[in-house]
Amino acid sequence: MRFFLWLSLSSLVLGLDRITKNLVLLKLEPNTPYPIFPCFDLTLIFNRGIAFSLLSTGGDWQRIFLVIFALLVSIGIVYWLYLLKFSAWPACSLSLILGGALGNLWDRLTLSYVVDFLDFYVGTWHWPVFNVADLAISVGVLGLIIECFKKHKT
Repeated sequence: MRFFLWLSLSSLVLGLDRITKNLVLLKLEPNTPYPIFPCFDLTLIFNRGIAFSLLSTGGDWQRIFLVIFALLVSIGIVYWLYLLKFSAWPACSLSLILGGALGNLWDRLTLSYVVDFLDFYVGTWHWPVFNVADLAISVGVLGLIIECFKKHKT
């Protein structure tokens, strides 16, 4: 039963990611900042690379590799969630990672790039633009790192 709870969390992340990306695709012009708060804009960009637009000039081989990698990671996480008895913290973390991976995988399969739009900055320094899926993956990875430190305390 818990397995389906964690898959529901992944589905929620995927749904939020799809909704927000569809909204920005409908409402925003690419590469045009729309100020929301000081230090935060919505800026639609199309990321053909991986995190922080690394390897964005890799071409089709890279997209195929990233699609296969995301599929394998997603299948592995689903299997891991199904097979093992997790405490809530690592299961929640894995569910966030799964939802985020599926959100970006959807983009790569349907658009050949990932839609990013959350743009944080201080002065002229900008954090790389990201999306809800990236946020979920980051929070999930942080949760797993915290879990590792909790378990290996002396």
